[in-house]
Amino acid sequence: MRMMFYGWYIVGACVLMAMYLAGTVFMGFTTIFDPIAREMGWSYTQISFASSLRGFEFGLLIPIAGMIMDRWGPRKLVFGGLIVVGAGMIMISRVQTLLMFYAAFGLVCVGMSAAPVTLLTATVANWFQEHPGLAIGITSSGVSLGGIMIPVMTYIVDAYGWRQAMVIAGVGVWIIPLPLSLLLRHKPETYPDGEAAGNGAGENTAIQEGGRALRFGAIEALRQSAFWIMAVAFLFHVMAVTAIMTHIMPFFTHIGVERAQSGWIIGALPLIGVVGRIGFGWLMDRMNEIKAATLALVLTGLGVFIFMFVTADRPVLIFLFILSFGIGWGGGVPMMSGLVILFFGRHRMATIIGCIGSVMMVGILAGPPMAGWTYEVYGSYRAAWFFMGVMLSAATFVFYFSLRRFDKENRRV
Repeated sequence: MRMMFYGWYIVGACVLMAMYLAGTVFMGFTTIFDPIAREMGWSYTQISFASSLRGFEFGLLIPIAGMIMDRWGPRKLVFGGLIVVGAGMIMISRVQTLLMFYAAFGLVCVGMSAAPVTLLTATVANWFQEHPGLAIGITSSGVSLGGIMIPVMTYIVDAYGWRQAMVIAGVGVWIIPLPLSLLLRHKPETYPDGEAAGNGAGENTAIQEGGRALRFGAIEALRQSAFWIMAVAFLFHVMAVTAIMTHIMPFFTHIGVERAQSGWIIGALPLIGVVGRIGFGWLMDRMNEIKAATLALVLTGLGVFIFMFVTADRPVLIFLFILSFGIGWGGGVPMMSGLVILFFGRHRMATIIGCIGSVMMVGILAGPPMAGWTYEVYGSYRAAWFFMGVMLSAATFVFYFSLRRFDKENRRV
């Protein structure tokens, strides 16, 4: 009996790791937002800065992590990063000052920079040479599945307090994701029994374009206008996503939605994102990547505009927001990986994705504090959602028409 292709074990491990980390570190942060503000007396802007710190360190470290992953593989890098994440979360539970909070959160960010789903999709792409979209989509769906953790985190925070919740979540990193990281492997040709899916060979076959293999390095990719166009578009995409996911619990509280109900709504949002991640991964194998990525950006922007008008007595708008924003947000990760493969090949895929992450850092840095500042100055988040929706829409317009032209000029359609 033939054993299952090892690439699928890597996909499974990545899904479970991403699910836990997203549900506790990324999306789970919103569940401790109000409790921290009440206990410590810090403003929303001050607490939001921790999310910006995450973006700053992510932007600085992810290109380095990408280079390490391209050269030596993901296993040791991710294993070490997860040890740091667990320690940082436990450290958060002990903070007494704002500076200590930033330092502890920064430690978590350092660890998370070694295991972001964007780099994990690069590892998966190396194992699936033909039609990698579905595998990448399934891998990235782990982030959306993290929504399952939101009601759980909300319950733990409400029942035991935010400090104890951080201890439980930190120890959980060492119990669940850490052992799974040992299943990760580098490119299949580095293993005697490796077999690249779809081509029946143990060789990492490069994508061909007109008989020439695409083997862009990071410096060469940075010289291409396509790199900057997609990086800026995803900058505004992640700005909106980070701001909304950081402030969504306070926003729902502000408009009169009960906290327990908010937890279930927020939990449903990333679960809908599973449709976007797997669906857009499937689309990536079957249609032009630029059109598919544009659709993901449009759906995200539409969701942001709908979010502006959400109130407690408008459940239809809440449903439409979850549907549009969740699917669009979910489609972003696999489509970014697909665009990198399309324009630059797989040779330094993780490094190039890491460089795009550095540009996206600006959006992660700016989004949460901007939303927090808007609320404190105007007593409402709606101006922030409007601004982010407009900027994302404009970036999407430039993204589609510029990349289509670049694609045709380089004969990659």
